[in-house]
Amino acid sequence: MTTLRLGLLQLAVRTPTDCSPAEIRAASLRVIEDYANRAAARGVQVLALQELCNQPYFPPSRDTRWHGAAERIPDGPSVSQARVWAARHKMVLVLPVYEEEAPGIYYNSAAVIDADGSYLGKYRKVHIPDMVDWPEKFFFRPGNLGFPVFKTTFGRVGVYICYDRHFPEGFRALALAGAELVVVPTATGPHSRSIWEIELKAAAIANSYFVAGVNRVGKEAPWNIAEFYGASLVVNPNGEVVAQGGQEDELVVADLDLDLVRTQRSFWQFYRDRRPELYGTLADPSVG
Repeated sequence: MTTLRLGLLQLAVRTPTDCSPAEIRAASLRVIEDYANRAAARGVQVLALQELCNQPYFPPSRDTRWHGAAERIPDGPSVSQARVWAARHKMVLVLPVYEEEAPGIYYNSAAVIDADGSYLGKYRKVHIPDMVDWPEKFFFRPGNLGFPVFKTTFGRVGVYICYDRHFPEGFRALALAGAELVVVPTATGPHSRSIWEIELKAAAIANSYFVAGVNRVGKEAPWNIAEFYGASLVVNPNGEVVAQGGQEDELVVADLDLDLVRTQRSFWQFYRDRRPELYGTLADPSVG
């Protein structure tokens, strides 16, 4: 049996928003480091965090002061510190942060760090919403790196961030690239609570891999609309929830039998029975 012990860290960012983004980042990283130590004590091998893990969910503010929260990947303060934690604990980290590629060019990203502290690469959120409560186009450019899968010490890991999960095409692209586990960091409120589990279960079943959704908790300024409900969960390739969190700060831990990926794909044969030669309209921007 090939097993992976996965930890999902759901947190509220409680540092007052009248602090600077740098001060909020520093306080958040102290909390995250404490939880990384706890995760290591529980034998966690892959630790994944929520969307924009070291800042509040700031997009509704439409305030350019939050550009100060952006940092370079991998040379910024968050990834640099996380690489130290990863090496110390021999733990893979999926660290979602606000990325600055250059002044004025910003992405909603996640860095993936291997268990020796090496930087493996990053995913940039591809689908960017522009809705009343989620005006993210004000802050983020659409990702331009495709759907990479990272070969970590403990398994092949993909990332798909929040609003991305409403688009099944990326889930399938990650499957075709060899993902065994897809981490979905989010900042999800009550608007989509009813479909949260359904979407993640459907992705796990259709692609025969593990899916892990990591959500925020609590009520944060400047969003202030409602509480993020947490409920971070791990779904196996059968579509079964094998671990789920509540609505408070929590480290959710689950043991994943990665051999189940091969077992399910051999049984269902979804990959044998695909008909990609008939799917051309899915990639035709003139349709729909």
